[in-house]
Amino acid sequence: MQKSLPPLGWLRTFEAAARHLSFTGAARDLNMTQSAVSQQIKSLEGYLGQPLFQRRPRALELTEAGITYLPVVREAFRTLLRGTQAITGAQQHAVQVQSNISFAVNWLAPRLPRFRAEHPDVQLTISTELWEPREMAEGASIEIRYSLRPSDTVRTEVLRTEDYYPVCAPGYDVTLDTLEDQPLFDCSNLLSNWANWAEDQALNWRNPPITYSTTYLVSLSVAMAGGGLCLAHDTIARGLIEQGRLVAPFPHRAVMPEAYYLLLSPQAEETPGALAFADWLRHEMAADTLH
Repeated sequence: MQKSLPPLGWLRTFEAAARHLSFTGAARDLNMTQSAVSQQIKSLEGYLGQPLFQRRPRALELTEAGITYLPVVREAFRTLLRGTQAITGAQQHAVQVQSNISFAVNWLAPRLPRFRAEHPDVQLTISTELWEPREMAEGASIEIRYSLRPSDTVRTEVLRTEDYYPVCAPGYDVTLDTLEDQPLFDCSNLLSNWANWAEDQALNWRNPPITYSTTYLVSLSVAMAGGGLCLAHDTIARGLIEQGRLVAPFPHRAVMPEAYYLLLSPQAEETPGALAFADWLRHEMAADTLH
């Protein structure tokens, strides 16, 4: 069998490159150089006798062979993971959780001591993403995804829908009349943006310049430092408002098109620790909503 299969490392590199559609992203995940990732992919393609990726100037695309091979490789790794966890006894209590970094830092981290107190035997591994991933990370049992429309390949449920609104540092001098003259910040590629918030309350919005970042952490940090205003919602900002580090200077809130979703992988259904975390998460979200 060993002679008929490519090396396991090549397959892991292929899965990471396909997940990111980027050799750079795969290199970061695997702690390798980009050239090493590229060489392993070339070796795997040579072994299989056909290309797995089409190399574009700024991106990768899977070929038909790559599209066919990817789910086979992923299922093989899942089978290996489940088998290894069953042998080592880690399956019952080891849970990998994936979320965007803003949620992990601003909402999840402050509440983790409560989960630890209730479930001391569950070993969590938390991985964070800047951009919405195409699929759950390899090995992840649970994902909290901030999205318009999450993956339909796994069990999915809505955790929370919210309103969004501007925030700034306490004492920051701003009115609706002067808002467009202020430094404005936002998270990129969202429909919960400044233009839609302004339109929702019929402001005469002149599309002022806005500084974008790939995560709310940047815009929130600028706002807390008194550098301007950013958009936020309760999940990421309520704690900072309660601590007195941010304020909402205007009463108007707009319905957020995006929502928070809970995604459960197939192995989560068989893992008591994952089910315990999912139940705890639902309870915390519900209690937080009623707060």
